Amino acid sequence: MKTYLVTGGAGFIGSNFIIYMLKKYSDINIINLDKLTYAGNLENLKEVEDNKNYKFIQGDICDSKLLDEIFVKYDIDYVVNFAAESHVDRSIEDPEIFVKTNVLGTLNLLNISKKHWETKDGFKEGKKFLQVSTDEVYGSLGKTGYFTETTPLDPHSPYSASKASADLMVKAYFDTYKMPVNITRCSNNYGPYQFPEKLIPLMINNCLNKKPLPVYGDGLNIRDWLYVKDHCRAIDMVISKGRIGEVYNIGGHNERTNIHIVKTIIEFVNKNVEASVNEELIKFVEDRKGHDRRYGIDPKKIKEELGWEPETKFEDGIVMTIKWYLNNKQWMDKVTSGEYKNYYEKMYEGRC
Repeated sequence: MKTYLVTGGAGFIGSNFIIYMLKKYSDINIINLDKLTYAGNLENLKEVEDNKNYKFIQGDICDSKLLDEIFVKYDIDYVVNFAAESHVDRSIEDPEIFVKTNVLGTLNLLNISKKHWETKDGFKEGKKFLQVSTDEVYGSLGKTGYFTETTPLDPHSPYSASKASADLMVKAYFDTYKMPVNITRCSNNYGPYQFPEKLIPLMINNCLNKKPLPVYGDGLNIRDWLYVKDHCRAIDMVISKGRIGEVYNIGGHNERTNIHIVKTIIEFVNKNVEASVNEELIKFVEDRKGHDRRYGIDPKKIKEELGWEPETKFEDGIVMTIKWYLNNKQWMDKVTSGEYKNYYEKMYEGRC
């Protein structure tokens, strides 16, 4: 059985990936290593927490001793690195923690993986390090064109700069040591379990509580949106079939302005939940510093090489996402109140 070390697996994309993989495969083991900062939530994984092929360990990817112990005990085959500080606004306020986690943490993972996988003749067969990155490392696009895997890196925020730095370190380990790696760069994800500091769950939560809906600048910044399960499927394919050393962009050609997203959520809530929720709740606020105008990904490479393409249309995915939050109000309440920490102590204290 192959064993995956999934770092940051209690976060939004990581937890969706773990659930996806354990549902798809019965012959794998997953070790979930997560520090459980504010965005890590073990309730995301309630449906798999008793799976015999799953184990949660609370810990930091900067902890070399812990990583070494995990590799020795579980004989790790694949590292899937989701662990990251990921919110741009927080990076503007405190860049240092982003460098520590996203750059030094990734370097630490690379070093421990290299230590356990490298032999005198190269690297053991069947091993791979997958760095999960972001399209933000490419900077901003004009009105036309798309990011490709050969687009020069041009990060504009401390967050994207830290991710670009980590990507380059991963690339260097392939170029220098021939370490088996891949890098994926994905567009904006949406779907279940996303922490409500991000645009879509934030707007859903504020609509349900009839709070103002803060929109940066003129609201015309454009992002390419991808349903999270399509992203998980792409990562699985890159792990199993991706050419060693390659970068794969993952996107869905689902470009929308921020204001369009907000109005779509308002419209659904107005028609299906609460008629008093309307566009009067929108409040335009001072734009984010260094706010990139447009992102757009060309997924041609992953489509042609691996056969991946998104299955979820945005019009369907956004409705599924809103309905998920409507059906999981208790999850949202606990996340926003911090009560999930009590859940962790109850379920896992003394067991890790």
